[in-house]
Amino acid sequence: MLNYIWLALVITAVLLGGFNGHLQEVTTAAFDACKNAVMTIALPLAGVMALWLGLMKIAEKSGLVNLLARALRPLLSWLFPDVPANHPAMGSMVMNMAANMLGLSNAATPLGLRAMQDLEKLNTRSGTATNAMCTFLAINTSSIQLIPATTVALLAAAGSKNPTAIIGTAFIATCCSTLAGILAVKALERLPIYALPAADTAIPNIAIENVTSEEKFASPKWWGNLTLFLFAACFLWFAWSFIATSHESKSLLVSVVEAISYLAIPFLIAFFPLYASLCRIPVYEEFIEGAKEGFQVSIRIIPYLVAIISAVAMFRAAGGIDIMAKALGPLLAAIHLPAELFPLVLMRPLSGSGSNALFAELLQSHGPDSLLAKMGATILGSTETTFYVIAVYFGSVAVRRSRHAVPAGLIADIVGVIASIIICRLVFAA
Repeated sequence: MLNYIWLALVITAVLLGGFNGHLQEVTTAAFDACKNAVMTIALPLAGVMALWLGLMKIAEKSGLVNLLARALRPLLSWLFPDVPANHPAMGSMVMNMAANMLGLSNAATPLGLRAMQDLEKLNTRSGTATNAMCTFLAINTSSIQLIPATTVALLAAAGSKNPTAIIGTAFIATCCSTLAGILAVKALERLPIYALPAADTAIPNIAIENVTSEEKFASPKWWGNLTLFLFAACFLWFAWSFIATSHESKSLLVSVVEAISYLAIPFLIAFFPLYASLCRIPVYEEFIEGAKEGFQVSIRIIPYLVAIISAVAMFRAAGGIDIMAKALGPLLAAIHLPAELFPLVLMRPLSGSGSNALFAELLQSHGPDSLLAKMGATILGSTETTFYVIAVYFGSVAVRRSRHAVPAGLIADIVGVIASIIICRLVFAA
């Protein structure tokens, strides 16, 4: 499906640019997007990838990832029946989902790419997405987010009197989109059109043996557990101090979630090596081994980033999004979707920066406390840049046949948009 979508975006952009006299803008947008994909996204991602894959290697060797996966085994076994219960992919996926829930995008993407690499080790069909990969992408592109920090920041910067008011509506809407994504991906994988082709490789027996029995991990001594307790107590004190200061101007729930988001990354960066060292793991050597993968992955995804980002930039520069919004005006009115929101809805699955720019324009033209602004903010907080995520994640493992990942992700986005409109009308238009 990505083949047809990419081709349609490029051809339509060039033709529209020719008819509108915007061919120069289309060309400039294409080259700017290529530069942005490499210099702004891929290369900075290399450092972040090195950090998180190094930490994940430490967590894996110390048994923390296995421990986390075991705690959520019943749910994960239902969502991913094709993945062995003790496989490292289970822990990687849980870590990615947790990071997404907390809005930790710097951690979520590297952890998600690591999860895709783990899932690829079980893939017997080279270049084709497995059911587990599609399910993981559907959850990832519609993942529940406790606080849409970027959206709240945009509202606050625009002068909103209560920028956190959309946290509740966004949470409900993203729950709806996540449920829709899971149901869609499970239903679509049963259709003949998305059936898996015959396997062209076999999973090595050694790989199966490594995940079908419980691996033994060392655990800290009594004094190590005491050290971990004192370390955790320090962070509880940090959290209490943060909440006490923040609660003066915000609700307790918002302050608690913001404290978790604020402290989660520094806690994990320090906790993983500390725990592993107390388990007698050579943390520096393991970190280096994991970090080596970071640069390789960031280089591998560059072609996929260039392809999707340049196509979207060309389509937008040619005026394609504006034309579609005008053409679909009557249909939007029939389903009670404000026409002013359609460009944002259309841009959201394609580009995060583009949708944020459109949302900023919406705030300027209608005000940060208007119903349209709250609807737009809720949509941003409950949907994801589906095509970007799919291109990056599948690109990291050279998957070319995405099967039902795209339609499942788009279904989740559509449900998220519809839920956002309905919930905002009920909450803010009363």
